[in-house]
Amino acid sequence: SRAASPRSPLWALPEELLLLICSYLDAQALGRLAQVCRRLRFLSSRDVLWRRIARGCLNSGFTQLGTDLAAGIPVKERVKVSQNWRHGRCRRETVLKWKCLMPWMELDGEYLYLSQAENIQAYHLCAEGTGLQHQPQAIFSGHQEDVCRFVLVNSHIVSGGGDGSIVLHKIHGSYSVKFSAHEQEVNCVDFQGGLIVSGSRDRTAKVWSLSTGRVGQCLHTVETEDRVWSIAISPLLSSFVTGTACCGHTSPLRIWDLESGQLLTCLGTDFHRGAGVLDVFYETPSLLLSCGYDTYIRYWDIRTSTRKCIQEWEEPHDSALYCIRSDKNHMIASGSSYYGVVRLWDKRQTRCLQSFHLSSPTSSPVYCLRFSTTHLYAALASALHVLDFTAS
Repeated sequence: SRAASPRSPLWALPEELLLLICSYLDAQALGRLAQVCRRLRFLSSRDVLWRRIARGCLNSGFTQLGTDLAAGIPVKERVKVSQNWRHGRCRRETVLKWKCLMPWMELDGEYLYLSQAENIQAYHLCAEGTGLQHQPQAIFSGHQEDVCRFVLVNSHIVSGGGDGSIVLHKIHGSYSVKFSAHEQEVNCVDFQGGLIVSGSRDRTAKVWSLSTGRVGQCLHTVETEDRVWSIAISPLLSSFVTGTACCGHTSPLRIWDLESGQLLTCLGTDFHRGAGVLDVFYETPSLLLSCGYDTYIRYWDIRTSTRKCIQEWEEPHDSALYCIRSDKNHMIASGSSYYGVVRLWDKRQTRCLQSFHLSSPTSSPVYCLRFSTTHLYAALASALHVLDFTAS
């Protein structure tokens, strides 16, 4: 049917009623409505009308529960960019080159933090997605060997290194603490609620206090009987999960009580020997993603079952998966072990949605990836690559 004339009594209705009527329109209809007149262009661009549409899109900044993680960016613009993510439309750029073993990174607002050898460097992201400044704004040091992994929480950096130590830095200030943590390299760390958890090649996971007067005190030592490759604290701060090498007969995914250090549950029963878990990611206190050497991304719902995952996606080229990240809604991004392949997945589909080959002709794993609503950053052994999805 024809759209009503801009002089029609329909458009003279109060704005609240107009918004209610327009809330039944899809993205295409809202776009057509915006072409009628200035008032309707303004009305049809309101965030309240696009929020419902955005929650069904990939990486639009909304979690499954509806929390907006990208407040300040118009929702309509995020829906447009989401279509570029879905169809793989982006501009690729190599912004830094190096020779670095297993780099790791974190995104925080206008800065990207990147481990290079024994240091962590903070790079300022340039305005309007034009890359990042080539000289770091700050350098955080303290390890005697390479940084294995680090996390950025509440303006603090906690890192684990090949020297077996853990270093805590306060980003805005000179405060830093270093303490000996493990007999071998600290492969993974997490930091929440004043506690650090760490995992090591020495087949232990440990819980550390950061409370006043007890900084660096070990509260629990968990004997995992296997090398620990990944670790994460639950958002409820009640437990933590370890991903191990799966060289024995024990499940590589285990959840431990944070207060007592006791084993709570094992996830899965059908892992093959060597199916080590290289990365874990909590979406909610009960939803967890894992990936590793057995080429699968697994999605766990602890409320329903600990024996079987609720969904799984297989890497189509039979490559180990080094890292995963989720928008906490529909999209997963994964990095594989060969030729710098980054894949995008839609949880509502079984097959890979898009793939990007970032390393050619030489092969390199994607050791770490992070993304915002507009950009994806992938750290390989030789370079940092950026995919800009604002470009059509």
